[in-house]
Parts: sequence; structure tokens; C-alpha cells
Amino acid sequence: MLGVVKEFQSYVALGDSFTEGLNDHLGDDRFRGWADRLAEHIDAARPGLRYANLAVRGKLLRQVAEEQVPRAVEMAPDLITFSAGGNDMLRPGADPDAIALLYMDCVRRLKATGAEVVVFTGFDPKQWNVNGRGGGDGKWRGKVATLNLHIRSIADRYDLTVVDLWSMSVLSHIAAWHEDRLHLTSEGHRRLGLAVAEVLGVPAEGDWRAPWPAIPPKTWQEAKREDLYWARTYFLPWVERRVKGRSSGDGRLPKRPDLHPL
Repeated sequence: MLGVVKEFQSYVALGDSFTEGLNDHLGDDRFRGWADRLAEHIDAARPGLRYANLAVRGKLLRQVAEEQVPRAVEMAPDLITFSAGGNDMLRPGADPDAIALLYMDCVRRLKATGAEVVVFTGFDPKQWNVNGRGGGDGKWRGKVATLNLHIRSIADRYDLTVVDLWSMSVLSHIAAWHEDRLHLTSEGHRRLGLAVAEVLGVPAEGDWRAPWPAIPPKTWQEAKREDLYWARTYFLPWVERRVKGRSSGDGRLPKRPDLHPL
């Protein structure tokens, strides 16, 4: 549903790789992403937006709560987007009930600034099955659904704006997902930026629901080669980081740590 048209003078984005913008490449390990694109839509509608993006890849919800939420509260912007907990859900033994408690504390603090706070449900893991990649059914999907119910309940309690990623079937298309099978492509980010703008009532050119071009189905051999490439390039390094207690975001700083004009 299209929200009421609003004007924002300042915007802070919080979260992990999803909000940092992986894998909407700008070159030299720099990324654009849906949040940057949303900021551009807002600034085009009302020039002069000040924008900060505190998101850092690999961050757990606890780290976002400790490192990013206090900074966003200090900035006191008109608009905040908050998406965190996805990395927690990927960990063995993830507890959506425990995640929801910390999540609620974060949005309570953010909402107290008087900002419009936008939150996101998790993507439906079944999308990976749609793409022929497996891993979408069973216990993990149930946990994501449980966390989504918590997010909606928290949103009702604190009057938050919700972007429902679970229901965005257009993003189940294989072209929306990078070869790492975890992050959106540039086109996926573009569409999501348009979708968030629509929810906020920010005018923007483009239709995020537009049909995707047809893609020929892969042969069994092509699919197997892709699976092996993915395992070597993405999955095994991820497992190695988990074993060593490291994160892809270790030592990284936010790409836009302060509120500045675009």
C-alpha cells in the first residue's frame, strides 16, 4: 500500500551487508545498495537531504545495538531504516524469540527520537528453492517466519513502517540474487529501493514489480558447476570465518558515518 507522502530532511540507515549494499558494486570494494538508492529518490523529490549509512557487513544484532543505534539516536534524523538480525539467524541454534527481545529494545530507542522508523521482515527462504538452490524449507524457514511475526507485533506496538520482504515474490527471481546466494544484485537493490520509496510515499521513477526477462533453464551440468563454484568461493570461506570467530566486517568502518548531503 502506498504510504502518505512525507518530506525528510535527514536519513540514517542501520544494519549489516543488506543495508551496506552488497553486491551492488561501485568498484574497489564499494557498494551502492537500496538504501543509497532510496536516499537518492528522497533527495530528488526534495533536494538537500542529509544521509548517513552506518551499516557494516557481517554485524550481528548485538553489535548493531551497541555500535549503530546510539549513533543514530545522537543524530536524531527524520527517517531511520533498521534491518538487523539476519546474520544471527544464520548461526546454529538461532533463537528468534531472543533476537526479537533485543530487536524491540533497539526500535524503542530509535522511535524515541521522533523519527519515522522503517523495519523489514525477512525474505522467504523458499526463494532459494524457487531458484533451484535448495535450503528454503524446514526448520530455518519456520524460524524466519517466527521472527517476522515478532517484527510485525513490534511494529504495531511502536507504530513502525514495515517493508514486507517475505511477500515480494518479484524478488524470488534468480536475477535478483548475486551468485553468492545471500545478497541482492544491482537490479535487486534497484527494485528494493523503489519498493521502499513507494511504502514511504516518496515519488520515484520505475516499477519494482516489472516482469523479469526470461532466463533459459540451466542444464544439470551447469547447475552442478555453479554449486561447486559457490561452495569453494563463498560457503567454505564463510565456514572458516565462523570456526575462527571472525567476521567479514571486522575492522571495517561505516561507508557514510555522518549526516552529509548527497
